[in-house]
Amino acid sequence: MKSFLARSLGWSTKITVFTVLLASIFSSISTFVLANSSILLGITIVLFFITFGIVSDTIGLSAAAAKESPFHSMASKRINGAKESVQICKNAEVFSSFFNDVVGDICGIVSGSASAAVVLQISLMASQSEDSLYYSITAILFTSVVAGLTVGGKALCKEIAIRGSTKVIFFMGKTIYLLENKLSIHILSLVKKL
Repeated sequence: MKSFLARSLGWSTKITVFTVLLASIFSSISTFVLANSSILLGITIVLFFITFGIVSDTIGLSAAAAKESPFHSMASKRINGAKESVQICKNAEVFSSFFNDVVGDICGIVSGSASAAVVLQISLMASQSEDSLYYSITAILFTSVVAGLTVGGKALCKEIAIRGSTKVIFFMGKTIYLLENKLSIHILSLVKKL
């Protein structure tokens, strides 16, 4: 029990620090781009973070739902990406936590702050202040649409993640294979250190 608790505490500390760094990068990019952007670009940024969050949640849930056995069979036939898919399954808690809790949640937070910036831009364009009824209605409508798209997208992708977990994880395995063998970006060795 103590070793499990120590491992969990070590992992949560590392992921907390990594989350702070990743969130500051995403938030900085969003803030700097939105500072002098058009409303259309602002809405595009919000939609990008919503989509990125949905895709990340799909990958994270797929990692938790996937079984190793199909990938062992593929690995015995030396199919590219199969060995990496086995490693994803063996480290499902790390991949799931990273994609669901880190990337997915950061995208939700950044899309929320980006939404606030877009609402402010829309109100200023209409010559309305932040304490106006126009601003309040715009904020309620925009936030409701963002929440609906986020929750609806995640609900749609839950079915894909659970029923198609083998395909999703095999796609991730092939992606990791390409990153490691073609670009020398060693993802799996990083995961093993976590």
